[in-house]
Amino acid sequence: MKSTKNIALMIGLALLLILAGCSVAKQGAESNANNQAEQGESNAGSNHAERTLVVDLTNEPANLDPGLNYNFDSFAVYRNIFDNLLSRDPQTGEIKPWIAESWEQESETVWTFTIREGVTFTNGDPLTAEDVVFSIERILDPEFKSPQAANFNIIASAEAEGNVVKITTENPSPTLLTTLVNLSIVPKHYVTEVGNEAFNLNPIGSGAYQLDSWNRGTSIVLTANEDYWNGAPEIARVEFRFVANIASRVADLQSGKADIITGITADDVPTIEANKKLQVLSTPTERLGFIAFNMIDDTPTKNSLVNKAVAYAINYESLIDNLLNGYGSPVTQVLTPLSFGYDETRQGYHYDPEKAKELLAEAGYPDGVTLELATSQNFDQRVVQAIQGDLAKVGITVNINLSDHPTFLQKIQDPERKWGSLRYGIWSCSCMDADGTLFPLFRTGTIWSAYSNPEYDALVDAARATTDPEARQALYSEALKILEEDVPGIGLYQVHALYGATKDIEWQPDAQENFFIRDMKWAE
Repeated sequence: MKSTKNIALMIGLALLLILAGCSVAKQGAESNANNQAEQGESNAGSNHAERTLVVDLTNEPANLDPGLNYNFDSFAVYRNIFDNLLSRDPQTGEIKPWIAESWEQESETVWTFTIREGVTFTNGDPLTAEDVVFSIERILDPEFKSPQAANFNIIASAEAEGNVVKITTENPSPTLLTTLVNLSIVPKHYVTEVGNEAFNLNPIGSGAYQLDSWNRGTSIVLTANEDYWNGAPEIARVEFRFVANIASRVADLQSGKADIITGITADDVPTIEANKKLQVLSTPTERLGFIAFNMIDDTPTKNSLVNKAVAYAINYESLIDNLLNGYGSPVTQVLTPLSFGYDETRQGYHYDPEKAKELLAEAGYPDGVTLELATSQNFDQRVVQAIQGDLAKVGITVNINLSDHPTFLQKIQDPERKWGSLRYGIWSCSCMDADGTLFPLFRTGTIWSAYSNPEYDALVDAARATTDPEARQALYSEALKILEEDVPGIGLYQVHALYGATKDIEWQPDAQENFFIRDMKWAE
């Protein structure tokens, strides 16, 4: 009997301890939630003049040297440190003055740009025409290995004459101005003095912000350039944090730890929109979701029939409707409708799995084939897996090789072209012109191309050597026709930019995906 009472007493004590533990755990969770909420409320309610804008990026920028990188995570940061020679109206896309306050075309191949006076780098040095020329020549230097070289090699020479830059192009160039919209001006004296490596670690620019700190693997902090020639920006300090996990970025936004997050997917939209303090910002862009095939290395994709089989095996409508939830638009070529040169008459490829199987058999793979797919964690892996699933249905086994973005870029740009059979990527030249896509992605010998066709090369070369819009459109239509037949790449969809943000921010993204903090304001 005594034993029974003791057992009952012990069970009762255990229950009390469990209940107490639950209570403590609940109190802890509530406390954490309250702390998070208080942190968010505190951040939102703080004095805007002292408030730091926190941006969660997908990856750490591979480089802050504007001549050496061309991906979103890098230019989202460095374009705030530097000024570009020209700019675009974010609403109309019209090219406008920036560091060049005016320009004149003196002949078919000679242009002059008058450099704005009174602009200084944040180390106090004046920005001069010599700096502009240096910035161009640096990109054109083969030893510098700039990924932008393919776009800038239309320039034969650049000379400084007082506060004027004279640019001579190889041929009459229809894309010079669009190229110069993306030219960030670096300080010649400083770069020459410290060298490229030190410049990357401690860049000096003339932009609206300057580098405060770069904690490798964690964050970059910029502070406002109070002496900025166009007026000090409203947001005084911005912290770019590197948060690879998308769930963590969304959680940061919900808790108030981040004000803007990039790289969200359509699946995150309902979660963000359910919070009345948050907003989703979106716009169609010139960015293209695409597949490129390796037609240089010894892989099955050297055969266009295999690539056509892949093109017919992909369910594009399902991809846009079910994975992107409509935050994407169909394309029929490796361009978006926002690019000059888009050919509305091209039919492209459509979902036809039986046709894909026939083409695969015709290519000599009646029992199927295995392909290696290279991709980066920067890209939506659900899309990659959907493509893998579609191809499996027609007998194409896809092995996905996922890399961090710097490794992916290094692999793709290696001249040996040993990166596999196909790669999924997204592309934007920020130039709204076919030249910025068709030339670097598929012209023989460019840093991105794994394809070679002299007839295609001649067409895209000719298209960048005439200023006649009708002639250019005709040349690009012929070039797109060749791409449709050879299939070194296929367009999957037009990308819609998606950002999650607090409603404390007023900002409208544009088709070029510019991320100028100077254009953002705190809501009243």
